[in-house]
Amino acid sequence: QKRLVESGGGSVPTGGSLRLSCVTFEYTYSMNWCLGWFRQAPGREREGLAAMESDGSTTHADFVKGRFTISQDNVAHTLYLEMNELKPEDTALYHCGAGRPRGYYGGRFSCLTVIGMDGLDAWGQGTQVTVSS
Repeated sequence: QKRLVESGGGSVPTGGSLRLSCVTFEYTYSMNWCLGWFRQAPGREREGLAAMESDGSTTHADFVKGRFTISQDNVAHTLYLEMNELKPEDTALYHCGAGRPRGYYGGRFSCLTVIGMDGLDAWGQGTQVTVSS
């Protein structure tokens, strides 16, 4: 399992913004990898937040739509998560991850779903985001 490297977390007040970055090394959506961001807070389940699909499109979880935006710079091998209108419930350890697409009988999971699953091929140690009320 390879380590990705996240940065950009911090402490902000409610309504604040942060931009997270993740060095993805050789993992790019154009090479058929699911890339995305997930978060983990104490006592809460892991949540997939946003992902790059293999065709370059993006998907975002409903609870962050309109507030968070994922993007990737393939030249710089960097994945970003722009986060606006942050809320206290966004407080968590944020990770980027990469995994191969996964299928099920008759279909295929979206990359957003894959990023929220265990067993990714690569992920980072995380960057802490704390939003004060």
